[in-house]
Amino acid sequence: MRKTTGLVATAVALAISAPVFAKGSHAVRGHVTKKGSYVQPHRATNRDSTKANNYSHKGNVNPYTGKKGTKD
Repeated sequence: MRKTTGLVATAVALAISAPVFAKGSHAVRGHVTKKGSYVQPHRATNRDSTKANNYSHKGNVNPYTGKKGTKD
């Protein structure tokens, strides 16, 4: 019975926190560019009025890939 309670609590915590994580980024489907290059599916930050909080900006780390930002 105790394991079930822990599982339920974990599931509830994840269900509550999932929308919070989803607000800052969105999924991008794989597609072919006008030049014919294929872009693999990935996650991207949502648009806003600043560039400094994007995963590719220096000082930030992409939580999905672990790569450090390189753009100024």
